[in-house]
Amino acid sequence: MTFLWIPLTIAAAFLQNVRSALQKHLKGRLGTTGATFVRFGYGFPVAILYLVVLIIVFDFELPAPNPSFIGFVIMGGLAQITATALLVTLFDARNFAVGTTYSKTETVQAAVFALIFLGESISLTATLGILVSLVGVIAISAAKGQAGLGSIAKGWTNRAALTGLASGAFFGIAAISVRGGSLSLGGDGFLVQAAYTLAVMLIFQTIIMATYMAIRHASELREVLASWRIAMWVGASGAVASIGWFTAMTIQNAALVRALGQVELVFTIIASVVVFREKIARMEMIGIVLVVGGILILLLF
Repeated sequence: MTFLWIPLTIAAAFLQNVRSALQKHLKGRLGTTGATFVRFGYGFPVAILYLVVLIIVFDFELPAPNPSFIGFVIMGGLAQITATALLVTLFDARNFAVGTTYSKTETVQAAVFALIFLGESISLTATLGILVSLVGVIAISAAKGQAGLGSIAKGWTNRAALTGLASGAFFGIAAISVRGGSLSLGGDGFLVQAAYTLAVMLIFQTIIMATYMAIRHASELREVLASWRIAMWVGASGAVASIGWFTAMTIQNAALVRALGQVELVFTIIASVVVFREKIARMEMIGIVLVVGGILILLLF
């Protein structure tokens, strides 16, 4: 179990890439709220099915919720909705590259929130690994966007950067809430703890967003339902990715899981080279080396 979080995180990062690509495609058709909703509304049936399989087929005992669990689910569910909505708004931002780069500070912010809310700290070496990977992420973002390193460094006060920072903060809160909620359940073990936390959180998020959309964006909610052919794949890939994320975060410190999850950027670049025959810029290569180097420091030491 000790090292199971590593392949789970890598698989989750890959599937998150798939979900993000599909979600960005839906953004033009559904708008910010609708593209955010499909992740939850079309994802919870997959999460429930996974939980049912664990209970019926593998004979796990259904966990019993408690006040601490409910608090973490509410906090994490609302934080993830907010973070996702903020990130989706960056798709149309003028300084998209700057904003998304600052959203990647989630790993550092998650480490701070883990210390505040869960009393969990990480080693100096792990911190170094996180920071090295973060520098790599910034380098990749600078290479892929029109914004250079100077623009990213100087642009931290612009709207896109602040939106990215806020998105990263809420993703960090969501991550530590997942771990806190899962660990509060006790019971049969990490698989069913994570599955139950995911199912309850997705149901909660679906109810919140469906209610909001029915009141404020009824036409967009109808459009979400009409776009089910693509939306169901967003929900399914997102739910399977979340199974990996939630299970990994139940096993390991959320900040370390999210730091390893930065390998998602490497997957993106590999796909662009293999599928679209794009060339890798020197800055991107430097970024890949730093991201992978940071992850190796994290894992080996």
